[in-house]
Amino acid sequence: MSSDAPVPVPMPRTAVPLGITDPVEKARAELKAALAAIEVKGNLPRRLAVRIDDSVDKAQKFSKRNPVLAAAAVVAAAAAIGAGVWAFARSYSR
Repeated sequence: MSSDAPVPVPMPRTAVPLGITDPVEKARAELKAALAAIEVKGNLPRRLAVRIDDSVDKAQKFSKRNPVLAAAAVVAAAAAIGAGVWAFARSYSR
């Protein structure tokens, strides 16, 4: 049931389509691709949201595979944050 037909791959927004012969159309396509690349690269909140979503997915998969280690990691992280807050409060109060 395999097919030798090529699988259509969607063109990324930051790519210029091939085969444009009109210089005006080519310039418009290049400008559109450049602006899309700037948006992708410069949109820090969107990039951060994608990274956070990926991290949450990884953490959920890890906790399903090994719940004991996940619980230990949460306890260790809470202890580290608590120690950091305590050290900051202690140094600030002196």
